[in-house]
Amino acid sequence: MKKYDLIKRRRIGAAVLLATAAIISAGCGQPSTGGTTDTKSADEISATSDDSDKKDENLKEFAENASNMEEDMAEDADNIEGFAETDDKEKAEDTEIAGTDESAAESEEEDVPALKDSVKETMGCRFGCAITGQEPWDLGVWDIVTRHFNCVTLGNELKPDSLFGYSNGKCPGTEETELNGETITVPVLSFKNPEKILDKILKWNETHPDQSLQVRGHVLLWHSQTPEWFFHEDYDKEKPYVSADEMDKRQEWYIKSVLEHFVGEDSKYKDLFYGWDVVNEAISDSTGTYRTDTERPDEDLSEDTHGGNSSWWHVYQNESFIINAFKYANKYAPESLELYYNDYNECDVKKRGGIIKLLEAVKAEEGAPGEGTRITAMGMQGHYSVSGPSTTEFESAIKAYGDVVGNIQITEWDLSASDQYDSSDPESVEAEYEKNRKQYNLLYYTLQAAQNSGEAKVTGMTFWGTIDKYSWLQFRSNVGGGNKSGQAQCPLLFDSKYEPKPSFWVFAETKAE
Repeated sequence: MKKYDLIKRRRIGAAVLLATAAIISAGCGQPSTGGTTDTKSADEISATSDDSDKKDENLKEFAENASNMEEDMAEDADNIEGFAETDDKEKAEDTEIAGTDESAAESEEEDVPALKDSVKETMGCRFGCAITGQEPWDLGVWDIVTRHFNCVTLGNELKPDSLFGYSNGKCPGTEETELNGETITVPVLSFKNPEKILDKILKWNETHPDQSLQVRGHVLLWHSQTPEWFFHEDYDKEKPYVSADEMDKRQEWYIKSVLEHFVGEDSKYKDLFYGWDVVNEAISDSTGTYRTDTERPDEDLSEDTHGGNSSWWHVYQNESFIINAFKYANKYAPESLELYYNDYNECDVKKRGGIIKLLEAVKAEEGAPGEGTRITAMGMQGHYSVSGPSTTEFESAIKAYGDVVGNIQITEWDLSASDQYDSSDPESVEAEYEKNRKQYNLLYYTLQAAQNSGEAKVTGMTFWGTIDKYSWLQFRSNVGGGNKSGQAQCPLLFDSKYEPKPSFWVFAETKAE
């Protein structure tokens, strides 16, 4: 028997064991979070299901071949035994070669650095990604998350519609509670969607303390993915809107309930969270001022949820609800929990001006818990493209926000593809990957320069996903953003086969390199 045959058969044996483990893992996988996420269309759900079906079929086929492979292995074992009895020296040589080969594989794995370590050395900040739905139970994704990142954002599970059980068309039921000495009627909250993922993270942290993950809360107040009935009398969207005073109570109750459940003194999750997005996307793209109830004239306020128009504004007709949100968050959050404002298109000059006014208004009301606001950083979402923003626009935005709040974070980073990108053409893929790498490189260098110059302190970078095929940019969205053209995208650091892309190495480099 030749030496390479022996090594080959050993690899087959390992493959059988891995296949068996994969099949067992697939059978024991936990189900997805309850309901569908509103940032995903039916097409996305179908696509995800199709991917799962294909994986199941592949695993089944692999399993059917496993018995035949095992028989081959048994025969090989007999041959190996006979071979060893007649030539111990050559067997020893074979073992040495196999060991060398395995060491080479391990060395290759070690050659791929953990991004969180590289970024910590270069920037000294958190390095995170978004996960949602079934993604935490995709073994390839979970391996990427736990190896390369030290914090995560739940993409949908902590948004208002999720915490109301995705009962967007109708209030899920009511109950009475006490708020500031007054009995009020409130909708029933359900925390099961985020808890499925948070429980998995807790267990991971308990068994892997050196690879523990932290969580960013996202989001307390948002015009989108908040059911329309929440703003109406008796929680019935067919009835009139409530008064601003009544909405104040509902807003304070909601923020109090969410924060006490997840970061309160008695919560088992309290040590998981490092920060929370208090208000999300409250500035208009078109006017550069506060988002109102007429942001999108083609969108009716009677719809169950909104992508552009704000029912918060419709009730208040001013920005006081934004200031109140930061006051309530400061009142009920522990002092250690960071509080943020978060927005997109944040490098646009006109919109940047509106965001700065909002930040200044929040800062002007700063005070002790129960009295004033508190804000820790500006969340620059970072939904960019391979062609923009320019480094000048990016640097100007970083400096402008740093001047107001001191700290900035990139919170939902991805890069949409150029119009020329064709995912079916290998040359186009290679060219697009290079465009992707160059843009990430320019932006990351700008962040480093801003940090080093003192223009702003960068305290976190989070990518909006892990692998390309799960990116929200692959799918349509009825709450703004997402894929409008149907063009395939490649926005993240890992491709759809879980492999690092050229852009990965932008963040793998350290100062010393």
